Amino acid sequence: MRFDQVGGVVCLGETMVVMVPAEPGPVHEVRTWHRAIGGAESNVACHLARLGVPSSWVSAVGDDAFGLAVLDTVAAAGVDVSRVRVDPVRPTGLYIKEASAEGSAVRYYRRGSAASGMGLEMIDRLGLDSVRLVHVSGITPALSDTCLALLRELMRRPRHGFQVSFDLNWRPALWADRDPSVLRELADMADIVLAGSDEASVVWGTGDPLRLRALLPGPRVIVVKHGSEGASLVEDGCVHFEPALRVDVVEPVGAGDAFAAGFLAATLSGCDVRTRLRAGHLQAASALLTKEDVGPPLPAHITDPLLAAEPEVWAAARLEGS
Repeated sequence: MRFDQVGGVVCLGETMVVMVPAEPGPVHEVRTWHRAIGGAESNVACHLARLGVPSSWVSAVGDDAFGLAVLDTVAAAGVDVSRVRVDPVRPTGLYIKEASAEGSAVRYYRRGSAASGMGLEMIDRLGLDSVRLVHVSGITPALSDTCLALLRELMRRPRHGFQVSFDLNWRPALWADRDPSVLRELADMADIVLAGSDEASVVWGTGDPLRLRALLPGPRVIVVKHGSEGASLVEDGCVHFEPALRVDVVEPVGAGDAFAAGFLAATLSGCDVRTRLRAGHLQAASALLTKEDVGPPLPAHITDPLLAAEPEVWAAARLEGS
């Protein structure tokens, strides 16, 4: 599944360093940690690059070792990071996964981060004259007043040759002291909106595709993800549902970003509704089959026949890890 002829995409949003215990035991006794990175928008950029779509990631990182690690990791996936701002004062954001038998609590250390200092000056870094799509999420406006102003300005800009996609990406902890009603305002100014039915129910009071269309009349396309059941697309007054693939899940983290990348790549390539949703499901499956947020794409001998498969063949398919 490749989309090499698709024009460029720029993804805007924070990416942080992630520290995960590399040994068992209570977190306060752990002495060895594994360092990774985590960021919804850079995940999408990395998936797009691996699908053959030229992609850039725009953000800000600290002038520190963690910032360099973020830049190196994202660039290694084939993403252009040349427009990322290196902040000489603010640090790179950090979060820690405190793995335990009861689950994995996440502790964020992002207040005052370099990315939270982004503002209107970042618009010039997006290269709006040369991209076909700008991808953002509902995480960025929660980081600071200046980040909210940045997204509002982006959404209000005249769009000559590019679209804006907005993934809800609800993070309740980020909105504890902020008004989440702005998420509806921002989503309604986007061209493409993606949201999970569960998070949409929390934020907007419904996860039903047609009710969301009534709440958000502005976007040309609304995609509602129903977890392992499938996804619905609302466009031109019609709703199309495509069931998800059955997958032997290794790790669920990152599947939403992968779905967004697959769907957006196929959308920019001019594919039909079914193919666009299936491309999303297939890329999500590539994330579900690995412990990494951005794993290798599924091979073409698997994806290409499934993209064109009859409904009964698609429904019967099951993907397993190696």
